[in-house]
Amino acid sequence: MSREEKLRLRNQVVEMFDHAYQNYMDHAYPADELMPLTCRGRVRGLEPSRGDIDDALGKFSLTLIDTLDTLVRRNHWFVLCFICFVVVVFSGLLGGHSMAVMLKEGGQHMQWYQEELLHMAKDLGLRLLPAFNTSSGLPYPRVNLKYGVRGPETRTGTETDTCTACAGTIILEFAALSRFTGDPVFEEHARRALDFLWEKRQRNSNLVGTTINIHSGEWVRRDSGVGAGIDSYYEYLLKAYILLGDDLFLQRFNIHYASIMKYISQPPLLLDVHIHKPLLPARTWMDSLLAFFPGLQVLKGDIRPAIETHEMLYQVTKKHNFLPEVTYLSAFTTDFRVHWAQHPLRPEFAESTYFLYKATGDPYYLEAGRTILDNLNRFARVPCGFAAMKDVRTGSHEDRMDSFFLAEMFKYLFLLFAEAEDLPFDVEDYVFTTEAHLLPLSLSAVPHLSSVSPNKTVIYMIAFH
Repeated sequence: MSREEKLRLRNQVVEMFDHAYQNYMDHAYPADELMPLTCRGRVRGLEPSRGDIDDALGKFSLTLIDTLDTLVRRNHWFVLCFICFVVVVFSGLLGGHSMAVMLKEGGQHMQWYQEELLHMAKDLGLRLLPAFNTSSGLPYPRVNLKYGVRGPETRTGTETDTCTACAGTIILEFAALSRFTGDPVFEEHARRALDFLWEKRQRNSNLVGTTINIHSGEWVRRDSGVGAGIDSYYEYLLKAYILLGDDLFLQRFNIHYASIMKYISQPPLLLDVHIHKPLLPARTWMDSLLAFFPGLQVLKGDIRPAIETHEMLYQVTKKHNFLPEVTYLSAFTTDFRVHWAQHPLRPEFAESTYFLYKATGDPYYLEAGRTILDNLNRFARVPCGFAAMKDVRTGSHEDRMDSFFLAEMFKYLFLLFAEAEDLPFDVEDYVFTTEAHLLPLSLSAVPHLSSVSPNKTVIYMIAFH
């Protein structure tokens, strides 16, 4: 692909982002998310409940925060999904702070910045701490930002179960907050939760289940994979090593990874198994969230299986235009039958496409990125933004545009087509959170204020060959 064509596609990404973002600002702000079919904002409590999916909403301009811009705080107190709030709002504030500091230190922009975003992040971090008030140290799945967890006003605190990813996807943000502020309490809580999950792994298979009891540590769901419910637990073990330089995280990740490749990986497929009987498949389908895994394999330096799984996902994308939420897959057929046809404009396939291009330099992945762009414009673009697909087979839409679409999809696509001189910073100096917010690798040089001193040497494991 020529440099001129890459520039054209990069500019197209910018135009698409502007289309989505401006419509959010024009029709939805200060609501959390845009409803692109009806051109209005989604406000929790005013729209019909969608169940757990609404737990991330709380009248705090979620899309705005998730896209690393201005935060508007509003005086509403909802019971919120703990992990949703951490990886979207909390992470967005920390990523915004990182970018603001970088620009200020450059001497030309944001000279007025006085760590306002960091102060907000610490305030929210303190409000999240009551969620860890369990005997195990695993956080409650829901927390009230005003009243905490227990008590008649909290409307939470009775839950007993949480997903592994929900409890294990906090170390990057909480450690970053501790090292930015010098207050060790946040990192200590995150480390304790990870330690508990590690201790509760199935010792023979070295796999973890999908759902765990936050009080007893018993596995409630004993199926194990790399998709929904577990995905970012593995992601954060490796990225915690990259960000913090603590060899313990790498050792644990490598043990898990060996078991994943032994039991779950059936190239090019990744199929769930039972943690106590890992040779016994738990299901014959794959969910779309596992599309992040080839990108994680790139960070690990295991390129060949990453290429194989990405190619399989690309073939599914070519057949259905987008990755269905759940696809039936078999090692003996390539018909890729749809089980759950919804597609909420998830960015994980674009994420892995970007990392594979960075690792290999193969222009094939630029073409994959072009396919993603073309399909978004052809099938998801509507006058007021981009609408999720209700059914990839019929092309019908759903009236939703989740904040992660703006926060992640366009960021990875822009980076895919951008040249180094297009960026005001070196992206290799940062690690991506699971919501694609950027945290600086320089945090590894800040001491971990505890009785255990981590190795402060960071090796960023992307293979550029």
